Amino acid sequence: MSGNLFIVAAPSGAGKTTLVKMLTERDSGIRLSVSYTTRAPRPGEMNGREYHFVDVPAFLTMRERGEFIESAEVHGNHYGTSRVWIEKEMAAGRDILLEIDWQGAQQVRALFPGCIGIFVLPPSVEALERRLAGRGQDSADIIARRVAAALSEMQHLGEFEYVIINNELPEAIADLQSVVRAVRLRCDAQRTRHRALFSFIEQDT
Repeated sequence: MSGNLFIVAAPSGAGKTTLVKMLTERDSGIRLSVSYTTRAPRPGEMNGREYHFVDVPAFLTMRERGEFIESAEVHGNHYGTSRVWIEKEMAAGRDILLEIDWQGAQQVRALFPGCIGIFVLPPSVEALERRLAGRGQDSADIIARRVAAALSEMQHLGEFEYVIINNELPEAIADLQSVVRAVRLRCDAQRTRHRALFSFIEQDT
């Protein structure tokens, strides 16, 4: 039995993390992949929950062994997604969700061409600006750079099978749940999950 691999990507401020958190809380059949990173834990973070925290030599060794399906260096820190864990979980029939950017999605798609890509969009650029400003963490210049980066990321939404516009949160999480449910109901997935029933039907035809 093989599980499904979902990728959720979005520009900063689109609400991706909130949607992913809500989905995993409501759907016990999907597990969020926990990435490896070389950055130091932030206050309140726990090893194995937000990230697997490792030092640089350990990370580079894992990467050289081919243990990551995707990896990147961001602001001097390394991040990677475990290929070994994902393959093990999917082989056991569990659905896995990756919360990564479009570049990571390209790397994953090369190894798992059957993965399902979901891109989350804000309802407008103006709404995105308001959300970023509402965090109260960045200056106007930084917000402008983040918006420009977001617009660049949005150019890659055509690489994803599904697009969710996060205008109203209840509607957006319902859309995300609908995508997951629809994927699980595909004929090939149902055939794998209900092998005995399908074998009986196909033998009888």
